[in-house]
Formats: sequence, C-alpha cells, structure tokens
Amino acid sequence: MPAKKVPSKKASVQARAKASLRTEVPRLPSGTAPAPRSSRAKRTVVILSRKRSLYSTRRLVEAIRQRGHRPLVLDTLRCTMVLAPGQPRMLYRGVDIKGVDVVIPRIGASITGYGLAVVAHFEMMGVPVLNGSLAIAQSRDKLRALQMLCRAGLDAPRTVMAHDRSNMRKLVEEVGGLPVIIKLLRGTQGVGVMIAHTLQEVQTIGNTFWDLGQEVVLQEFVAESKGRDVRALVVGNQVVGAMRRRAKQGEFRSNIHRGGEGSPVELPPSYVEVAVRAARLLGLEIAGVDMLEGHTGPRLMELNSSPGFEGLERATGQDIAGEIIHHALALVDARAAATRPTL
Repeated sequence: MPAKKVPSKKASVQARAKASLRTEVPRLPSGTAPAPRSSRAKRTVVILSRKRSLYSTRRLVEAIRQRGHRPLVLDTLRCTMVLAPGQPRMLYRGVDIKGVDVVIPRIGASITGYGLAVVAHFEMMGVPVLNGSLAIAQSRDKLRALQMLCRAGLDAPRTVMAHDRSNMRKLVEEVGGLPVIIKLLRGTQGVGVMIAHTLQEVQTIGNTFWDLGQEVVLQEFVAESKGRDVRALVVGNQVVGAMRRRAKQGEFRSNIHRGGEGSPVELPPSYVEVAVRAARLLGLEIAGVDMLEGHTGPRLMELNSSPGFEGLERATGQDIAGEIIHHALALVDARAAATRPTL
C-alpha cells in the first residue's frame, strides 16, 4: 500500500490562510451592479489589515473576488521582515510570502511605525503598493502635510505650531483669534481635536497635551463651515465619490465615527481639482480628502491615506471598493507593460 502523503507545513499554512478568507462579505450598495469577472491572468492582491472583519477590508476582498482574482488579508503585525543583501523577504507566521502582485495597506494610526516598515519592505521587494510608505508618512504628519500643501499654493485654515508656550495670546492671534481649534499632530477620526473658546481653555488644553508629551497645532476656526465638511475619495487622478458630513447636535466634529451623518454631494470642479491635486502632492494613490466649505472655496483640512468608506458607500450607493481594486489592478498591468522586453 503506498504511503499516505503528508502535507508540508507551508501547504497547511497556506490552506489555513485561504480558508480564513472564506468569510461572508457584505453585499454591494443598492443600485450597484456586480463587476464583470476579469479575463486577465489571476492576480494576488494583499490587503494589510489588523481585522478582516472590518467593513472596508471585507468590501475590498469582495471586489477582488468579483474580478476573478485572489485576495489575501495579512495582519500587519504578524508580518516578519527579513533583510539580506539584495534579497529582502517577507514572512507571515513563519511562511515566505511570494507571488504578490500588489499590496493595499490599511494601516491604523496606532501601528504607524511598524506598518510603514512593512509597506517599505514590500516596496523593496519590488511589489506595487497603494499607498507607498513615504506618502503614508507624509499624510500622517498633519503639519508636514500642510507645509507641502501650502507651499504649493493650496488653501488651508491658518495653522501654527510652537514649542514655546509662553505667549499663547500671540499664537491665537496668528490664527485669527478665538475660538480656536487644537489638534494633536497625529490623530484620526476626530480623536485629539478640540475647540477652545477662551484663552484660558487654550492654555489648559495645550498644557495638558504638552505635559503628556504630545505635539499639537493651533488652527483657525472656519465659522462658515461649523459642524460641516466635505469628504472626497480620490483614487488615482479622479474623485470616485464625495459626501457632505454634518456633525450631530452639540458636536463640532463632523466625522462619521463621532456620530456625524453623510449625504451625497456633487462637487464643483474647483473642489475636485483641489482634492486630486492635494493627493498628488503627497504621493497618494488613494486618499480621503477632507475640505471645509469656505467663503472663497475649498479649504483643505487633512488627507487620510487609509480612508474608511463605509459611510461613503452607504451615502452614495457607489462601489468605492471596486474603484480601488480596479485602480490597483490597472497599476499592476501598467508596471508589467513597462517592464516587458520589446522585440
């Protein structure tokens, strides 16, 4: 009797990885037709995400499968980087990761440091990444991002950052007076964003953050846009969806995660141009661009390199996940064509 073949450790790990992806994914937003299956060769699309159960991660997996490709969700913190001269390798739970065509990072703010290292390692391996490590790092540093945007002539609320807090009154004057917005230099989903109506409040909030070792910026309060902003989702060189967000009663932050509500909006050309240009300046292929509606036009607040899009899909009924995957696959094809030898 022939000996029974025992699967290798690598094969069993890969089998478990594939089985773990067979989770139920949500349906497309109403009115959105399923994408046709691609006739191209199957691609392996890696999504770096701490939780495969998150809405955006599940929707990306669904969009990949609908196009006939292979999704692979990797927990960023379980990725191991191996460095050797000319031979960078990535291990996942001890197994070599090979044959990856493109990577889509969903890097949370709490793991930015390690997440950027993993993204940079995939780049060293020659794998296309949406977004790249430098672009993510620039977008996560609010002050650096605003410096780049303002240098290019794009409008943003007046902003100051100072290490010397001895003359807080002067800092407040520089951003147009009270009330003033106080922001942590690194924060997401409205966390670490406060409003101060008196100089004493500015001093107290600022001192609290500084004493905790946090860096903060003071920013102009745009009165005409109180409790309201616009989120535009940029993919490549176009805005694939946009919504106007309104804060809940008694709240000035309009983030969906803070209880804000979103409604679809058709952006004027000036807003589309600013959103796409801002994403390009920071090197972002995918970006959530937040803008205030000022009297003179769009005023940039910040750019998110790993934007959630549950609220946007529900508000607009658009297939945002499909747009992201379509762009990722197009990038792979473009790179393959560029490196294909000519006769």
